Amino acid sequence: MASRQAFRSLAASTPSYTTTSTTTLRAATTAASRRCASTFANTTTTTTTRTAAARRSTSSSRLQQGQGRSNGNKRSYSSTPGGSPPPRDTNKISFWPFVALIALTSGGYMLLVNRRKDMPPNPTSSSSAAAAPAPATTTTPAFSPSDVTVIFVLGGPGAGKGTQCARLVRDYGFTHLSAGDLLRAEQDRPGSQYGQLIRDCIKNGAIVPMEVTVALLENAMRDTLVSGKTKTGRFLIDGFPRKMDQAVKFEEVVCPAKMVLFYDCPEQEMEKRLLERGKTSGREDDNAESIRKRFRTFVETSMPVVDHYEREGKVVKVDSTPGPEKVYEETRKQLRRVFGDKF
Repeated sequence: MASRQAFRSLAASTPSYTTTSTTTLRAATTAASRRCASTFANTTTTTTTRTAAARRSTSSSRLQQGQGRSNGNKRSYSSTPGGSPPPRDTNKISFWPFVALIALTSGGYMLLVNRRKDMPPNPTSSSSAAAAPAPATTTTPAFSPSDVTVIFVLGGPGAGKGTQCARLVRDYGFTHLSAGDLLRAEQDRPGSQYGQLIRDCIKNGAIVPMEVTVALLENAMRDTLVSGKTKTGRFLIDGFPRKMDQAVKFEEVVCPAKMVLFYDCPEQEMEKRLLERGKTSGREDDNAESIRKRFRTFVETSMPVVDHYEREGKVVKVDSTPGPEKVYEETRKQLRRVFGDKF
């Protein structure tokens, strides 16, 4: 019974407790809402105020800039005291000085090059070049073609050049100068500085340097004229020139050639003659290996000389395949055609 009374007493007091708590909670909530609203209003007001101030500042700056441009086109800087311009950034790299330096350097170089083109030759260099030793050549030929007649006698090794020259010397008073004979005599001469060089060239079928051969021919021609006590003479130069530069050098230094007497013979016939001659000649180059080298050298270096003079109309060709007598008759016939009655 006592329990029921206590329960009822508790139930009766519960509504009063609930009503009081609800009222208090509502009051607190209302107060917090008011405080939030007040804070939001204050924040909004501050933001609005700052935005307006910024807009006024921007408008003022633009107005001052416009006034500056109208008054002397001077820009006004309102963000700094007194309208002075902001300080420059000294950390930035300016490329204009480098561009200017490159332009000035290039222009100076081009000016120097153009000035050097117009300058006269350096007198020091000219004097040095003039003082340098000149080649052992003369500006004019040693012999005049009006006094000396030169006939180049060309043909492959074994074509019969020496045989025909001997007959012309016998019948017409020519002086026969064999380049090969002069070189062999020089190589055997005691104390010759060119002896070993000549020996090696002949053995290998190579061409002796032209300075040596031209000098030997010039000396031989001079000795002939001096010994005959005359300034006139007729020379058959056998086996020379073997290269185009030899021909040019000889005509510049010694004497221009009147004509070229070319003995044409097949290679097989020439090889047979040389091998037969080698049995008794005792020459180092009369062997099969040297003969073939001499053939190649003649075709590669001497035939261009024949072609050159043929274009100038100075070549007389004679077929040297027949026997020596028939070849000689043809030689005389061709020479009379060139020299006429004077031959």
